[in-house]
Amino acid sequence: MSVWSGYLTLILEGALVTLELTVMGSVLALVMAFLAGLGRLSRFFAIRALATAYIEFFRGTSIFVQLFWVYFVLPFAGLTLTPLQAGVLALGLNVGAYGAEVVRGAVKAVGREQSEACIALNLSRYQRMRHIILPQALPLMLPTFCNNAIELLKGTAVVSLISLTDMTFQAQVVRAQTGNTLVPFATILILYFLMALAISAAMRWLERRMARGVDGIRT
Repeated sequence: MSVWSGYLTLILEGALVTLELTVMGSVLALVMAFLAGLGRLSRFFAIRALATAYIEFFRGTSIFVQLFWVYFVLPFAGLTLTPLQAGVLALGLNVGAYGAEVVRGAVKAVGREQSEACIALNLSRYQRMRHIILPQALPLMLPTFCNNAIELLKGTAVVSLISLTDMTFQAQVVRAQTGNTLVPFATILILYFLMALAISAAMRWLERRMARGVDGIRT
């Protein structure tokens, strides 16, 4: 029993790495989603083209290939990353590309009359976006952002391929040392599920909080 408690501790240590990857990857994905999503709505062709190229490239290629390029190929260009940095970068850029379309779609979903009213009030483009459009668009983004965050959580399993000791990697270590598949993989199955539940609960709370007072503004 003491032996198994040591193995479970090993998996829990990996769960902390998975949590760290999820949080940092989500922050990067959120930043990239807004940059690329709003970039696609820019008046400038160069910005729109750059944002579109980023979105299409990272949506159209495999996360496995992206991770291997970041970790194994970038060092040839003089940029060497730790496994954690490579995992965060690959996951954040990949999920951010999907999130960018969420941002663009939510902004476009805000009624045109809102923008027209802002123009009538002589608000600048930044003021329109900051004070009127985004506060109404954000509640529309959150349900899909929740799905994206959960997908990123599950996607962290790929970092085991570059020997980052997340909980999937640790489960494989336990399996190799004990010959038991059921216990380690049932454990990480439950841990992934609990983490996903926590993300869903947090997003629902945030959605309710951000929606307060917005319904009265929408038409």
